[in-house]
Amino acid sequence: MDKKRDRLSDAYSQALQTDADTVVAKTGGAAFADYAEDDLQGLPDGIEAQSFGCGNPLAFSDVQPGDTVVDLGCGAGLDLLIAAEKVGETGRVIGVDFNRDMLALAESRTRHLPTVELRHGTIEALPIATGSVDWVISNCVINLSNDKQRAFDEIARVLKPDGHMLVSDIVADALPWWVRRSGVLRAACGGGVISEAQYVAGLRAAGLHAVLTRLALPISRNLWSARITATAPGLPPRSA
Repeated sequence: MDKKRDRLSDAYSQALQTDADTVVAKTGGAAFADYAEDDLQGLPDGIEAQSFGCGNPLAFSDVQPGDTVVDLGCGAGLDLLIAAEKVGETGRVIGVDFNRDMLALAESRTRHLPTVELRHGTIEALPIATGSVDWVISNCVINLSNDKQRAFDEIARVLKPDGHMLVSDIVADALPWWVRRSGVLRAACGGGVISEAQYVAGLRAAGLHAVLTRLALPISRNLWSARITATAPGLPPRSA
């Protein structure tokens, strides 16, 4: 693990502490997410307190029973639980995170679900087989990557033909240089964000199409939470 990733992991481990008063901790509590009460019904009490997302990536999704869903940066498990309910007993949900403290929390909340599997890894080198998943979801994680194009390429690699990506993330316009250089603000999902146009271009460069973005919530003058969707190419037509 490189030093930047070590610092990032430490920042999120610290934010999990109940008395944490860090910049990252202040982004918890699903403060910038848009979960409905129905989404959280039946989930462990207080699970949203350890959610650092900026949206609800599964809202309005067409995830079906039997589908395979991968959650990039699954954190403490909130979106894993929502996804598990959608895929049912015949589906599969795989959570990937590089922070072992987050994975331990997610495991404690999903161990009763045989359809949920957790894997330690990074979004730039996913421990997922090529062409094996129907949906890739993520919640305010890709902005943390130091190599976003590689993350986009990995999303395209693991999706089945006609598979879908649906992420909630933060996009930015004209961020001041000091924000981009701040390690603390990067960990808090501010310093490492890219523009909406760069996000779309990166996904298209990875070979995904039908890329759409919808700005959901202004966080500051230069930052917005957004819902971003894309689709993998289908199988080529069979020759006669």
